[in-house]
Amino acid sequence: MTTAPAPVRPLPRPRPRPRPRSRPGLLSKAGVNAALLLVAAYTLMPLAWLVLAATKDHRDLFATAPYSPGRFNLLTNLGDLFRYDDGIFGRWLGNSILYTVVGSTLSALISVACGYAFHAYEFRHKERLFGVVLAGVLVPTTVLQLPLYLMASAVGAVNTYWAYLVPALVNPFGVYLARVFAEGYVPDEVLAAARVDGAGELRLFAHVSLPMLWPGFVTIFLFTFTAVWNNFYGALTMLNDERLYPVSLGLFMWNRSVYQQPELYPLVITGSLVSVVPLVLAFLGLQRFWRSGLTAGAVK
Repeated sequence: MTTAPAPVRPLPRPRPRPRPRSRPGLLSKAGVNAALLLVAAYTLMPLAWLVLAATKDHRDLFATAPYSPGRFNLLTNLGDLFRYDDGIFGRWLGNSILYTVVGSTLSALISVACGYAFHAYEFRHKERLFGVVLAGVLVPTTVLQLPLYLMASAVGAVNTYWAYLVPALVNPFGVYLARVFAEGYVPDEVLAAARVDGAGELRLFAHVSLPMLWPGFVTIFLFTFTAVWNNFYGALTMLNDERLYPVSLGLFMWNRSVYQQPELYPLVITGSLVSVVPLVLAFLGLQRFWRSGLTAGAVK
């Protein structure tokens, strides 16, 4: 006799696991927005105080709360600022603009040229030399002030425009950025085609590569502009004549004399507000080039 096979029972279907409920964490959209608002408020609070304080007279500076407006006295404060001591503040402001515009333009041009050379040419010990440039990024600028002062003193350049201007031309971080921009914006095929058409190396850089590197040039210019404008320690080390002071060092010297001359306090506050304006104008005027240049080399 043959026995019938036992019926095959189907395996039970696995029960679907319940999905974990989404919990709003610290990195949720609301949390990120709240953190950004806190950072923005923390950043803008000093600027808001500076704007309000610059509009007050000497009495309201001490008689009113820090963030409460007083009687509008900004125009009078500006007039007193530019008339004090035969208009020395205007000279300081002009010195800062001279140092910053000339130094930043030449520094950005040198950095772009060096970065382009690291990208476009092959030469011996190229990567080692670039490593030396990167090592310069790790050295704080304050550490370099004493050697720079000794070098300037050896050539008799202390207390001159050159003592403050020449060190601003060297920017290792700018060279690094320029090489990144060159690798992202200047294709090797374009350089090869221009050489086939008979373009020399200087013409190749000035008329072909530099227009492509313009966003990088502006980005490096803005970084250098901010660094040179705020280079207080370099001015303090190199300059002794108040006619050569940049605005940051001049305001510091006024602030040191506030206890002996209380009338300088409104001038220091108003001068601090005026010294912020060129930086704001530079970033607002060049932001479209700067923002477009930040993504250079992000995608290969």
